[in-house]
Amino acid sequence: MMATSSSAKLSKAVKQQYMELPQRDTVQAMYIWIDSTGEDLRCKTKTLNAEPQTIEDVPEWNFVGSDNDMYLIPRAMFRDPFRKDPNKLILCEALRRDCKPAETNLRHTCKKIMDMVENLHPWFGMEQEYTLFGIDGRPFGWPTNGFPGPQGPYYCGVGADKAYGRDIAEAHYRACLYAGVEICGSNAEVMPAQWEFQVGPCEGISIGDHLWMARFILHRVCEDFGVVASLDPKPVPGNWSSAGCHTNFSTKEMREEGGLRYIEEAIEKLSRRQSYHNRAYDPKGGLDNARRLTGFSAPDINKFSAGVTNHSADVRILRSVAQDQRGYLEDHRPSANCDPYSVTEALIRTCLLNEEGEEPVDYRGGGGVDA
Repeated sequence: MMATSSSAKLSKAVKQQYMELPQRDTVQAMYIWIDSTGEDLRCKTKTLNAEPQTIEDVPEWNFVGSDNDMYLIPRAMFRDPFRKDPNKLILCEALRRDCKPAETNLRHTCKKIMDMVENLHPWFGMEQEYTLFGIDGRPFGWPTNGFPGPQGPYYCGVGADKAYGRDIAEAHYRACLYAGVEICGSNAEVMPAQWEFQVGPCEGISIGDHLWMARFILHRVCEDFGVVASLDPKPVPGNWSSAGCHTNFSTKEMREEGGLRYIEEAIEKLSRRQSYHNRAYDPKGGLDNARRLTGFSAPDINKFSAGVTNHSADVRILRSVAQDQRGYLEDHRPSANCDPYSVTEALIRTCLLNEEGEEPVDYRGGGGVDA
């Protein structure tokens, strides 16, 4: 029998009696932030006396960190699909007591880098893979003793013996649409109990905001169902499929007629900076991806590769992009548990700011990039 959480066994009908009570003219705002792991999210709720119309209407807040107070700075606001309107989900940056970004607040620098190239209109789409587990650590729907049938029929599969946990994927999709997250697709993945959703296209910093909020909603939906969504890039050892977060990237020039030339130039720049991108593409500086990018049905972390329609390459150009001579590139290297702020910042630094070498450049003077 599938191991689900004790909380999931509580009566949802009883809870609903209370959720239907009027809340006067107040609003519940759930503040959400990335914690010190750089992977997990935390949240807490504050009562507001009026419905905020913009993010500027949401007050700053604080929480107690491991050794001192931390500040929560609201950055993006979404509708709350769990408490429903007029309640809000508020994505925040965490600042230390000295008002400097917390160590895992990678949004702060990413926003500065995005502002430098805003006239180039960078667009991103990210393909988030995840794996469902029972609270006993067993993949959702897998036999208690043994394994399901070999991979093959599960990708985009239909049927009780092929799609494991569709209710969760469906609930997550609808909740994201309600919230205003720019979710654009979903499908079952290669390994049973593994799914993917796509976010984008989003311009600049907003891709990170929307992907993090989509992740929060996923974890909350799973909480209601009593299961766990894992973003581990290699959730099951052996020949079972790994989990990534393929990232699609383009600029206005790439999307216009003749843009393939700019796509190829960007790929050439990426080929010369493999080590830097490996470190930026997972929260453990490449160690997580080393378990995933082994060269077996996935890119090799030690060798850069690119090609048209080559699914095992580091960077791929779709056949339709090659035919149209414009579009976007797809970077297969980011891990499922990557920080999207780190990934997109790295792409901008290398492809548009023409950085080279092992370390990011410190732009103290500001400025922008000519189109």
